[in-house]
Amino acid sequence: MPQPSRGTWRYIAPVNFLAHLVLSGPDPDLIFGNFAAEAVRGRAAVAAYSPEVQRGIRLHRLIDSYTDAHPVVRRSTARLRGAGLGKWAGVVADVGYDHLLARRFAQYNYRPQEPLPAFAQRMYAILQARSTELPERLQHMFSYMRRDDWLTGYAQPEGLARALLGLSRRVPNGEVLATGAAAFLREVEAYENDFVEFWPELSAAAKSIA
Repeated sequence: MPQPSRGTWRYIAPVNFLAHLVLSGPDPDLIFGNFAAEAVRGRAAVAAYSPEVQRGIRLHRLIDSYTDAHPVVRRSTARLRGAGLGKWAGVVADVGYDHLLARRFAQYNYRPQEPLPAFAQRMYAILQARSTELPERLQHMFSYMRRDDWLTGYAQPEGLARALLGLSRRVPNGEVLATGAAAFLREVEAYENDFVEFWPELSAAAKSIA
């Protein structure tokens, strides 16, 4: 989901990769394209990929635009702005929603019997197999993502805090992100109600491409 402008791999990681990967379903091309889309810019860059991967890129962008415009998400971000997150409220909502998705992963995964750690390792394997096809700055980010198992880490409050703390140190003028986990967890029941309402609608929208 769109964030303040990104200039390096540090600017794009970690945000809400778990939601994007789950919404890709089991197709490896959709998974790869959805992930790669974080750093694919311009028509020529998109056209360099196969039509199947391009569908994944389109899926990523549909998820982003649908999410940004959704009134439930705007309700979450308004609450976070009120908690002092300002322009970074959307970033905290993205990472916070991944935390909620991870906490009840069996409820939302398209393979209910696949636990989050197994899902994460399957995603890393798919992406690693084609890692040289990723834009260079995303290759660097992916190596850290896989090494530190960001996807599984989202499930714990500590993982949410670690993700936002890392971002606060990497993005210009993003220091307030270090307070994001505390703000989100302070009203986590309200955000969970938002997420429960939002996720089925987002999933239905994603299926129009996936």
